[in-house]
Formats: sequence, structure tokens, C-alpha cells
Amino acid sequence: MSINSILSGLNSSLRTYNTNSASSSQSIQRIATGSKYPSAAYGPASYATLQRTYSNIGATEQAKANTQNANAMLNTAAGAAGNTVSMLTSLRSTLLNAANGTNGDTDLATLQKSVNQTIAGIDENAATATYNGKQLLNGTQSVAVQGVDGYTNVSLADLSSKGLGLTDEQGNSTLDFSSRDGILASLDKVDSALNTALDQTTTIGAAQQGLGYQESNLTTQSEMLYDTASTEGDTDIAKESVNLASSNTLQQAALFAIKAGLQNFNQSVMGPLGGINNHSRSAAVSMLM
Repeated sequence: MSINSILSGLNSSLRTYNTNSASSSQSIQRIATGSKYPSAAYGPASYATLQRTYSNIGATEQAKANTQNANAMLNTAAGAAGNTVSMLTSLRSTLLNAANGTNGDTDLATLQKSVNQTIAGIDENAATATYNGKQLLNGTQSVAVQGVDGYTNVSLADLSSKGLGLTDEQGNSTLDFSSRDGILASLDKVDSALNTALDQTTTIGAAQQGLGYQESNLTTQSEMLYDTASTEGDTDIAKESVNLASSNTLQQAALFAIKAGLQNFNQSVMGPLGGINNHSRSAAVSMLM
């Protein structure tokens, strides 16, 4: 056997060993990370596409979280606005009672006290309607509601007694029980306040309905993106395990061939010189690589 044929065989075995060693390393990393493309080295274009998909997933999940947070804030405002509607309805009943003409001065004084208590309750309700430290029903807040074409701001009204026209700048009641005309005028004020509160509840309800649709759409979009990322980027563990086993087998076979080649080199070429020692064999391997 010629030295050239031995060296050619050794070089071929070394190439096979190195190739399958690299393949084994790639398979191990893919199995360990669960990704076909743990880094750009595994396919720059596919890696970039996959990372953009993951970025879109993150953005969609954040949009979904924003929608849920906005809905939670609106839930708080809706509950408080509903309480205001209930109190205004009660207040309207009290005024209708006062307007029936059968009440004496003592009765009217009692009804006035009830009205004052209801007005105080409206203010307390507005003051305690908070979310993350923000007062929702003092006329200063709006909620950004995500829609298909961007964001829409839902303004929250001032549902305090002052904002509803039931008290003046000093906090004094504007509802007059001194005469029938005053009571009828007060009824008009309460009706106007009730319409304002009802309009607020319907505005919030419409926004929440839109948020529900948007959250559903975002959930579907997120699921589709996850499916795409899984299809494009997830490692087929069974397939990669087979590749790893195959690479390891070929690696072992190449290593066996390298050892056999070195023995042939030792016996056929260096035999007359008494063979080569381990140091020389290692040097020979280094030269071949």
C-alpha cells in the first residue's frame, strides 16, 4: 500500500470525523434549546424570520395585556357610574315625593335631609372610584381603548355632585325645596344629571364591548403567530435524535478508520525504522488535520 493512498484514506476519515462531530454538536444544541435555529449560524434568513415572528408575538401579547388593563379600569368606572345612576334614581324618587303637595314642612325637611345624604353619597362614590391611584370620575381621566385602526380615547365624565350640577362652587346643594316651582326645577336638574350618568355608563359599555372583540382578535392572532413560530422554528426532537445517533455512529466509524490508517502507516512505511511512537503518531494526526 503506497504512502499516498494511506494519507488519502486518513484525510478522508478525518474529514468524515470532523463533519459528523460538527453535526453532532448542532443536533445537541437544537435538542437542548428546542429550536431549529439557536443562532444565526444555523441559517441567517430563517433565524431572522423566526426572531421577527417572536417579536410580533411579544407585541401582540402586550397589546392583549393593555386591552385587559383598560377593561379592568373601565370595569371600575362602570361599577361606580352604575352606583351613581342608582343614587340619582333614588334622588329623583325623593323629589317626586316632595312634589306631590301633601307634605308638610317637617316632611319636606326630612326629604331635604335625605337629598343631602344622597348628594354626599354621590361625592363619596366619585372620590373612591380609583384605579392604580387615579380618580376615574372627576372629569380628568380618559382610557385609551385599542381598536383595529389604532387607539380611541374614552373620556370619563365628572360624576361628582358639582360635575352633575347638583351643588355649586362652594359645595352647597342647588336643589330647592322651598316651593313647588323650585322642586320642579330641581327635578329637571336631577333628570339632566341622570342622563349624564346614563350616557357615561353606555359609553363605557360600548368601549368594553369593543375591548372584548379586540381581545378575542388578539388572542387568535397570538395563537396563529405561536403556531407559525412552532412550525418554522421548533426542533423535531425525534428526527434530531436520529440525526445525532447517526452522526455519532459515523464519527466512531471515522475514528476507527483513523486508528487503522495510522497503524497501516506505522507498519507499511515506518516499519523498517521501528515504528513511530505515540508522540510521532500525534504529530502525524496534527499534520493530516
